[in-house]
Amino acid sequence: MANYTEQQAAERLGGALAAWSVADGHLRRHVSCNGWRASMLIANGIAHVAEMTWHHPDLHISWGGVDIALRTHSEDAISDKDFELAALIEQWLGWRPAADGALEGAPTEGQWRYLSDA
Repeated sequence: MANYTEQQAAERLGGALAAWSVADGHLRRHVSCNGWRASMLIANGIAHVAEMTWHHPDLHISWGGVDIALRTHSEDAISDKDFELAALIEQWLGWRPAADGALEGAPTEGQWRYLSDA
């Protein structure tokens, strides 16, 4: 498992991890949500992925979003574990039903809108 300086970690970001940044020794991402319910659902989904991988991010949950901070505490650094978990979180956040499938997907307007950036 490799460890990364902040500069090395920042150089690895892009592509599927373009929404992530590096600050204060952590990989960071903000997910904009449409209210408390959506923020809690996002946080719980991330918690499930984190528990399944046994690698746990710091989460700050607010009415309008969830802030995610990843750092491998046992290494006292950003490591491959953080990049792998960030990629899994992105896959989960970015999943949408197929356009020709039976699932409709969450509304993108009005009171039932789920993610603010959807």
